[in-house]
Amino acid sequence: MIFGPWVPTAQELIIDLVAGLLFLFTLIFWYKALHQSEATRVVPIVGALVPIFSFFLSFAFLGESLSEKQLLAFIVLINGGVLISVKRTRFYFLKELWERFREVFGNLLGPIHARYQPTKRLLLNSIISAFFFAAYYVLIKYIYLNQPFIGGFVWSRLGTFIGVILILFVPDWRRKIIAYQKGKKSPTNLFFFLSVRILAATAFIMLNWAISLGNVALINSLQGVQYAFLFLLILFLSAKYPHVLKEELGGGVMVQKIIGVSLICTGLYMLIM
Repeated sequence: MIFGPWVPTAQELIIDLVAGLLFLFTLIFWYKALHQSEATRVVPIVGALVPIFSFFLSFAFLGESLSEKQLLAFIVLINGGVLISVKRTRFYFLKELWERFREVFGNLLGPIHARYQPTKRLLLNSIISAFFFAAYYVLIKYIYLNQPFIGGFVWSRLGTFIGVILILFVPDWRRKIIAYQKGKKSPTNLFFFLSVRILAATAFIMLNWAISLGNVALINSLQGVQYAFLFLLILFLSAKYPHVLKEELGGGVMVQKIIGVSLICTGLYMLIM
């Protein structure tokens, strides 16, 4: 049978479907956190916590560990990813650092502007999202260790699809989804619309393939590389569209991003060498 290698046992199928459902719940908490605040506040929190949660979960359930050199590279990569993903457009580093200090010791220093107060719901959803992301990656790694990559990937996507269908059975959610779709305009540039979806799907498949091959915690710590590429792309485009990207690279932002890229390059060098 041509599909023989990809047909799971009943137990494997249950695990695959659970992984897909877990990924859907992860996205729900992720988008809830994004809805409650700016992406520039959510992304650094989740980006830093996912590798850390992955490290402990993969050690506990998969027996994966890091050598001293890999652990150091892991820490360097996380710090680089956080630095390069944090957006600073209005304040310099020292002033921002002072405001973060006030977040912790606000009761002693007096009231703090609401902009600098991370809500409990935001933190809770960010932490839950990061934990679920890590749990999904560890579970999908377990699947790839015991099943062919294509089979495990496809069956786990089926779990996500089933979860989406189940969401439609909740009346309140169904009404909101239908109302949103009715008011949404069709994409004006179909080629661009499809290209973005294809690239996103390709990136997701490649991420899963990388997880199937390597250490879960290290793969997640490499997520900061995408922000490094984004920064380099902004540098390249800033020459052509300076009026659009001027604010992004002003003040101390450039120094911060360069430090972040340097840390990421250092972490990559430590892993490769």
